[in-house]
Amino acid sequence: MDPQSAGPHVLEALKCACSQDTNILKPAEQQLKSWETEPGFYSILQSVYLDHSIDTNIRWLAVVYFKNGIDRYWRKTAPNAIQEEEKTALRQKMIGNFLEPVPQIATQLAVLIAKVARVDCPRNWPELIPTLLEAVKQENNLICLRALLTLHHVIKMLASKRLSSDRKLFEELTSNIFGFVLNLWNTHLTHFFQLVQTGSKDNMAAMMKCIEFATISLKVLRKLYVYGFREPREVEETITLLTLVLEKMSLFLEAKNSMTAINDGLLESREKYLILLSKVLLDAQMNQPLSFIPFIRPSLELLIRYNFTPAGEGCLFERFSVNSLVLIKDILRSDHYRPAKTIEETKNRDTIEAYKVKMDVFSAGTLAEMVRVLIGKYFLYTVDDLTQWEESPEEFVSDESGDSWKYSLRPCTEVLFLTMFKEFKEMLTPVVMQLVKESQAPIDPNDLNALLKKDAVYNAVGLASYELYDEVDFDQWFKSSLIPDLQSTGRMVKLVKRRVVWLIGQWVSVKLSPSLRPLLYENLLPLLKAEEDLVVRIEAANTLKSSVDDFEFKVEVFMPYLDTSFGLLFQLLKEVVECESKMQVLHVMSFLIERAEREIKPFAGSLLQYLPLLWRASEEHNMLRCAILSTLIHLVEGLGTLSVNAHDFLLPVIQLSTDVTQEPHVYLLEDGLDLWRTTLHHSPMITPGLLELYKNMPELLELGTENLRTCLKIIESYLYLSPKEFLGAYSASLLESLRSLTTDIRPEGLVMVMKIVELVFRLFPVEGAQIFQSLLPSVLQNILEKEEYPILMAVYLSITARILLQNAEFFWQFIEQFSQSHNVDSYTTLSSLFDTWLDRVDNIIQPERRKLTGLALASIITLDLNVVLEKFGAIMAILVEILHDVCRLQDEGNCIQIDCLVMRDDDEEPEMDSEHERRKHLAARQDPVHCVSLKDYVASQLNTCQQMHGQESFQRLMSYVDSEVAHQLKFLLR
Repeated sequence: MDPQSAGPHVLEALKCACSQDTNILKPAEQQLKSWETEPGFYSILQSVYLDHSIDTNIRWLAVVYFKNGIDRYWRKTAPNAIQEEEKTALRQKMIGNFLEPVPQIATQLAVLIAKVARVDCPRNWPELIPTLLEAVKQENNLICLRALLTLHHVIKMLASKRLSSDRKLFEELTSNIFGFVLNLWNTHLTHFFQLVQTGSKDNMAAMMKCIEFATISLKVLRKLYVYGFREPREVEETITLLTLVLEKMSLFLEAKNSMTAINDGLLESREKYLILLSKVLLDAQMNQPLSFIPFIRPSLELLIRYNFTPAGEGCLFERFSVNSLVLIKDILRSDHYRPAKTIEETKNRDTIEAYKVKMDVFSAGTLAEMVRVLIGKYFLYTVDDLTQWEESPEEFVSDESGDSWKYSLRPCTEVLFLTMFKEFKEMLTPVVMQLVKESQAPIDPNDLNALLKKDAVYNAVGLASYELYDEVDFDQWFKSSLIPDLQSTGRMVKLVKRRVVWLIGQWVSVKLSPSLRPLLYENLLPLLKAEEDLVVRIEAANTLKSSVDDFEFKVEVFMPYLDTSFGLLFQLLKEVVECESKMQVLHVMSFLIERAEREIKPFAGSLLQYLPLLWRASEEHNMLRCAILSTLIHLVEGLGTLSVNAHDFLLPVIQLSTDVTQEPHVYLLEDGLDLWRTTLHHSPMITPGLLELYKNMPELLELGTENLRTCLKIIESYLYLSPKEFLGAYSASLLESLRSLTTDIRPEGLVMVMKIVELVFRLFPVEGAQIFQSLLPSVLQNILEKEEYPILMAVYLSITARILLQNAEFFWQFIEQFSQSHNVDSYTTLSSLFDTWLDRVDNIIQPERRKLTGLALASIITLDLNVVLEKFGAIMAILVEILHDVCRLQDEGNCIQIDCLVMRDDDEEPEMDSEHERRKHLAARQDPVHCVSLKDYVASQLNTCQQMHGQESFQRLMSYVDSEVAHQLKFLLR
């Protein structure tokens, strides 16, 4: 692509690609895409974005196309890679000047250069870093700033490389530039504070320039410190950096008033810079914990002073406080600062030093004050919290859960409190118990401040439930204080009600006596009623789940409350409007359904009336639909065979969830497959709708192994449910799917596939061989080649045994055909097969499969075949071994052996959870493994063999049997 002739065309295409008209935009994008692999295209793009006279939007788009091209075509090994000559010219112009006036384009250019640097620096681009450093030293502020921005993105990109050789190069780079960048940062920040001290508004522009330089410089230093040193504490400049970070942090915290006096705009810069300084400390502690040890004390002292004493009043803001508290938590939890058992047994001096510093800073007095501040200040709901509670209760509840502690102050303080309590339980327990005692005093239900303080104390006791196990008589507290709290009235009493409900949920599985469960249900369920506050109702639903999800839960105790629970939860489900709230309530209902099991039937009608409406209304909320699917799974299990009445709803839901041509399947597939399998398990009969669903299966099997196990379980369910109808409709499709799977699958997956083949042979001894005849040569071939995976070999041998036992005529025809196709005689094939079989019979571990092998081997001892006669002794040895596995004494009074796998008419029927289990049991009763005695069959075959060969020939055969084996055989068969 010649820049002179093609340049205008590229420029015009870029211009069209900026259009808002899709009729112009789409062809332009297609044209630009077609040029991506053309030599010279990126040189033209570069000439466009370097030309400041061209429209900014066009230049920005040129940079973006160039940047995307680097990802695809810059590496030498990439298809259609950019030629080396063009890349050399492009690199030279990238760092030819740093006078880009548009900040957005400058950022894109910096990222672009960094992407190239990740591939080429330093080997193919040694001049990059020196050029950037030289440009940073320029007096021209724009050149200096743009070069520093580029250096930041280059360092960020190089720091992400993890190969040892790349790490070593980055460490060399760090040692060369760290001091320079550190000095640059300190110089600009020092100048900034000098300007702040003048208090002159005329210096505003200079201040902003200084803070911008200092911000980018510190971002560079942050990456260099974390990834550029093996042991930062051994480098004086890194110690200087962290020392200055703490110093500057204190200066920024104290400078709020003076900055406000100059310009309110400085406050935003101050907050952003304090966040960056705190991130430097967080990164340093997390990634280089041992090097951070000298800074544990000054960091903790500074953070505790500003966050837990009056010194911080008016200086703090939420994001900085969150980072501060996270750093305190990380120091407390770090294994590097905690002795393994006792301080005397710890040999690591660094750990001892850090531990002593930590214990010195966290004295009993300091800890007590911190906990009082956490509970008495940070745990309190703010005006904004209460406003959100009133105006958006569902949003309030959702914000209270999840990972909000990483971003929100009050949840973050809760995590810090729990960390402190676990670390210093003995010192902090008396403090919390004293606060609990103080909270028991009667309070005015209209005193908001008193209610908030009580809420905060209860919050602390709930968070530390496991740690306070020995200190709190929860049963007594529950009866004497918490129940009265739940029954109190007043507009703002909902604060305490909601907290008490949550508190009970925290303690119910820790220390609430089973005898108090009825009292709990009686006081909890009224809080689900419509007249209660919505936040309280949702919390009550969650606590109900906690009370049910407990080891000591007894369904019979809960039964009197089941009807009321479902009615109230169902009403709540209909009233909440947010997707997350509906999911939450559905999850509680789903759990109740699971625990109630068959007792759910009376309430199924209401659910099955509402869930279709909810399903249709949640078309845009796939996660809510996942919750509905989960509920349906438990509902079907609870309904059992009655679930057939819900098929009009269930089957379309399954169809949509498992249809790979429908977009929602990405979210719904796993739960949809589970619902499909559960529906089949509990269906009393096959229906046209259930059969129709299978049309989704071939595409699902093509997806690979992620859901293969569930898909094959569904196929198994169809085979047990209605084998004739299913195979009559889909045998060809099933064969094709399984054959496709066997060509590219791991042995574990192949075992699952072959088990389906084995099941078909078990259900259809004659027809199965015809259906899967094309798969059998590979089965025999793998046996002859001595398949290494034991479980897979066991399945192969079981398939072979079942054909030999139940479809002998087909077996001998198949052996003949296989031998002819491999140009060997049948004797050779049979000899190799039986050699492998007898050698690898120990791969078969499952008793049923071992007995099947015994029956199959016993079936051939009457055949007058040389291969059988030659291996007669080995066959009898295997039969004796298997007889020992499957036989047991009839009773202690005699020595008669019986086959313990035979199902007898007077056997007690096992308890079965589903129709599927019942169908499996009935199928097992028809299986020779469970209806033919191996002992009797071996005895009968030996008797037939004796009659066929005559006594003399038979005795000669038996002489091939080891004497000990013959002795045991006689004992087993008597």
